[in-house]
Amino acid sequence: MTPTLFARFPSPAALAAAPIEAVEDLIKSTGFFRNKARSITGLARALVTHYGGVLPSTMDDLVDLPGIGRKTANVILGNAYGKNEGVVVDTHIARLAERLGLTRHNDAVKIERDLMALFERDTWTMLAHLLIWHGRRICDARKPKCDECALAGICPSAAPSR
Repeated sequence: MTPTLFARFPSPAALAAAPIEAVEDLIKSTGFFRNKARSITGLARALVTHYGGVLPSTMDDLVDLPGIGRKTANVILGNAYGKNEGVVVDTHIARLAERLGLTRHNDAVKIERDLMALFERDTWTMLAHLLIWHGRRICDARKPKCDECALAGICPSAAPSR
């Protein structure tokens, strides 16, 4: 749906001026589309009004925008700007951090702090990509493939080999 949305509204200014119903129709399949449409158009308006249509490059400015929290700000900073300000913590990363014994917390901010203390700053963006990949393909939430896992030997949650 993203290519369709950006084809119809190719700039922050176009999206800021978009009728909310048009945005809702384009993103309906994503779930919670009304709230998301409100955040998307609010974000576009804020970008146009406060940043000349350019996405800011600091954590403080990003998290002040509608619909952007630490996770999304870390994604933007790490991938768009090459800045390692923090570690993205999504559901995969939270699950793996706990399973691997890297945290005892279930709060994303506390998990992020724990991971930041364990890994070198210049690896934080790639760490998130690798953990997400691992969580999707090997360490599945319901049925982890411990017998295929390269980390099974050091993982406190690994199932014993059969």
